[in-house]
Amino acid sequence: MRNFKGGFCRRDRIVAGLLAGSALAISTAPALAQDAATVGEDPAVDESEVIVVTGIRSALQSALNEERNAGSLIEVIQAEDIGKLPDQNLAEVLENIPGVQITRRAGVGSGVQIRGTNDNRTEINGVSTVGSGSGRGGINFEDVNAAIIASLEVIKAPEARTIEGSVGGTINLRTIRPLEIVGRVASLRVQGEYSEFADSITPRVAASFGDNWQTGIGDIGIVVSGSYTEQDALSLRPRVDRDGGLVENVNADVFRFNNATPPELTLEDQATRRPAAQSFDFLGIQFLNQELENFQYETVNFAGSVEWAPADNLTFFFDAFYNDQQRRQESSRIQGSGVSSVLNFNVPDTFETVNFGSLDGVELGSIQAALTGTVDVVLTADDDDPNLRFSSDTGARLTESQLYRAGFDWELGRVSIRVEGSTSRSDTRNPNLSTTLNFINPNAPLDGGNNPLNDNSVPFRYDLSNGLTFGIDTQSPFAPSIADLLNPANVVLQSITVGNDEIENSEDAFRVDVSYDTSDWLQIVESLDFGVRYNNRNSYFQDVASNLNLTRLSDSPRGTAFADLLVPGPDFAGDFDGRELAFRDFLLIDPDRSFNDPEGTLNALRAALLTVPGMKTIGDAEAVPTGFFNIDETTVAAYAQANFDFGILRGNIGLRYLGTSVDSTGNNINQDTGGVTRETTTGNYDEWLPRVNLVAEPIENVVLRASYTEDINRPDFNSLSTSTVFGTSSQAAIRIGNPGLAPETVASYDASVDWYFAPSALLSVGVFHKVRDNLFVEQLEQAAEDGNGFRDITAPCEAGGIFNPIANRNVSSNIQGTGICVDIITQINDTASTTQTGIEVAFQYDLSDFEDTLGFASGFGVIANYTYQEFGGGEAFNTSANRGTDIFNAINGVYNIVDFVEVTAVQGLLDFSPHAYNVTLFYEKYGLSARARYTWRDAFRTLDTAGGASTNSTLGFPVVTEARGQLNASVVYNVTDYLSFGVEGVNLTKSDITQSCVNEGGLFCFQGLPDRRLTFGATLSF
Repeated sequence: MRNFKGGFCRRDRIVAGLLAGSALAISTAPALAQDAATVGEDPAVDESEVIVVTGIRSALQSALNEERNAGSLIEVIQAEDIGKLPDQNLAEVLENIPGVQITRRAGVGSGVQIRGTNDNRTEINGVSTVGSGSGRGGINFEDVNAAIIASLEVIKAPEARTIEGSVGGTINLRTIRPLEIVGRVASLRVQGEYSEFADSITPRVAASFGDNWQTGIGDIGIVVSGSYTEQDALSLRPRVDRDGGLVENVNADVFRFNNATPPELTLEDQATRRPAAQSFDFLGIQFLNQELENFQYETVNFAGSVEWAPADNLTFFFDAFYNDQQRRQESSRIQGSGVSSVLNFNVPDTFETVNFGSLDGVELGSIQAALTGTVDVVLTADDDDPNLRFSSDTGARLTESQLYRAGFDWELGRVSIRVEGSTSRSDTRNPNLSTTLNFINPNAPLDGGNNPLNDNSVPFRYDLSNGLTFGIDTQSPFAPSIADLLNPANVVLQSITVGNDEIENSEDAFRVDVSYDTSDWLQIVESLDFGVRYNNRNSYFQDVASNLNLTRLSDSPRGTAFADLLVPGPDFAGDFDGRELAFRDFLLIDPDRSFNDPEGTLNALRAALLTVPGMKTIGDAEAVPTGFFNIDETTVAAYAQANFDFGILRGNIGLRYLGTSVDSTGNNINQDTGGVTRETTTGNYDEWLPRVNLVAEPIENVVLRASYTEDINRPDFNSLSTSTVFGTSSQAAIRIGNPGLAPETVASYDASVDWYFAPSALLSVGVFHKVRDNLFVEQLEQAAEDGNGFRDITAPCEAGGIFNPIANRNVSSNIQGTGICVDIITQINDTASTTQTGIEVAFQYDLSDFEDTLGFASGFGVIANYTYQEFGGGEAFNTSANRGTDIFNAINGVYNIVDFVEVTAVQGLLDFSPHAYNVTLFYEKYGLSARARYTWRDAFRTLDTAGGASTNSTLGFPVVTEARGQLNASVVYNVTDYLSFGVEGVNLTKSDITQSCVNEGGLFCFQGLPDRRLTFGATLSF
């Protein structure tokens, strides 16, 4: 019979610990009572006997037992195991599981891919969580401290009772059940985290308490865990654009359309158009950007559970989870902009050969690209470019999340009933006061005219031979001094972005699960399970913003008018990798003041704006009608499942039904009158999801598994909404939702063989195959450009794209100002099926059985896993952007735009690595516990680029993050049974990140240099 007690369908009791993920609380590892039904357990052992195991092996053995006894394919990490790892959040914990890779933000784990996909669900105690954005996956992994989680499981093959909505797997974060602990338990952990580049130490505090009592009204238990953490996460992300830097060879006949009406095909004059031309085509420098990501986290987590069992067959439970995270940002971008204006007048000192490889079997060829050199000031070509800009990015995320679950488990003879109600909430604000300053070089003239532009020329030097390094060309006669760069009189205000977006997500659910024991009258079927679940999901978004872009000096106040707001920017860019070339001296509007006193900062800038002739101003952030949606989704699901066990075979077979209705509300804007009309559209769909899981043990300690399951993947809420949020960059595409998106359907096949060849030991080989229909893919609509690369600046955009009324035209137009046609990105369903096929190998072993022979060396052990996967099928493709099309045709000797051929490639999956592995070497003996884990993943495509680069800036294709490994380690020493000290290290070798355009090993476009972090502290157990 299915036993729902405790939420995990098991009866084992945790005997002596509540360590709940404490990264240092590992000396007094809990004694565990193993399930009496554990496969391989001595049948002579009495059910009431407590089997005591300790340390890392306790965690590994307990996890293996749970995985082995499960009715479907799951992966488990116990709290003691989490506590032994140098992991700062749950994303980094999950990286230990076969088939799981993670992505990081400023070195902190933020995204999880299971079997190559981001489309997964996160639950807490089996209850759906909601995130801070418009996605479906649930709570952000960086929001949850591992210190409050007792164990986690990844469900790779769902049963019929498993909630739908996952492609790779369902992640269930579990807290300890109060009535399962024996004896009062408590722990306190105090740590400090040292961030090397920030040169700061931040606190991390976690505490846990649990106890239960036998009273006159029954057994009562309580468990509470809480944590307070701060974190300073830094990453340097330099960016060099060479995608728009094509300089055709001196002998090429280049034909482009001019700006006449109608446009005429004309031959470019090489001598005046591209005097830097060589005997070969090459890519010069188009844009430089030194981005420093600095995220400062302050997080409060709480998890609590109360259980009351008034009778042996009845248990009431209540769970609460609370998260309050402040993720503030003090990032900066130092930009060498307008570089393309002198592209054809600067010859690099040295070149490199860039091989773009092949896409969909088509060889793209090679081209020369700038490697070292200078970007000189050429006043005859452009009297105000290239220019220098200093941006302070302070966009923050303030999120409060809550989850509550209440219900009861009731056993009535053959029937077990669970009734449960739950609610999840997440409310987020995104306060933002970001600014950009233009540097006015006192050693270069302003452009001519009575009302000059608010920037002028600055010379640069670059060296891309050992990383993306660049800075001021100090040898140029136009070069500013350090004093010039730090003089408030030499900066002017260029833009202000004010925001306070609102995001509210919620889910209310009610479910009833019934299990009927049939073992006495059905020889094969042990139990029949039935259940129904109702849930209502809501997602609300409102863009709240105000923007000001200035292009003329008469509108832009000098820094002397707001000098009290200015601070020198961080000067440790060279500390990341010892680079000589870097922007080290610059001024920013104080990001700390912008966050803590946005009203005062904005008022000071308004006052400064009144000191110049233009006397422009900026209003407070207000709701933007085009940036609104409210989506309400209701689902009723029901399932039936038979659980069987006969001979060597056990498992389950079931069917899940769901019916979903969606009401989507948005604003319709009348383009002629500007009137706003709120409209609601309705849709619905039904799905039947069969799920079959088989487990066999043909010989002792060998377990075979096979499964066939179906699931769905619903679109993110913002992918369904037609609301638009405009930014200030002319190079950034605008995302627009598609209300016609259909859910993906996923059919999964799994098979594996597990050999438990020793206690706490495993060798496992598994294969999986997924067939996905209606895969969500990106579709890019480019804004048209003329022969000079300029775009339309008048709405509507008849030739393609959408008019962005607040974008700074910058290099996209020869008429400066705001408002220009930009690219559109939307999602569509792929019309063809796609597949994901892979192999997972896991190995776990320790030398504890050889203590008499090896002595101290018997404390060693190893955990390793490897994943191979491949993607196939699909018809949706990426198309080369205009810049990429120019380059690929030039490689083939085609220079006439009429004869251009675009390059296409099937999209595939983002964040998908074909190969990945991790190896953990651990030691535990004589009170010493140590771990070293090396994690490696193969190259993968991603949209996570430095400085907000769009696919238009990466030649039309998602950028490739090159293969990378990272080393983490921890050492803990138990001074007494109650006190331990330890230190943990993350990214010990300071592994950097390399990103290439078009293909792995292609054009070096972006670089990431994340921080190295060390955590030290003590744990006291009571």
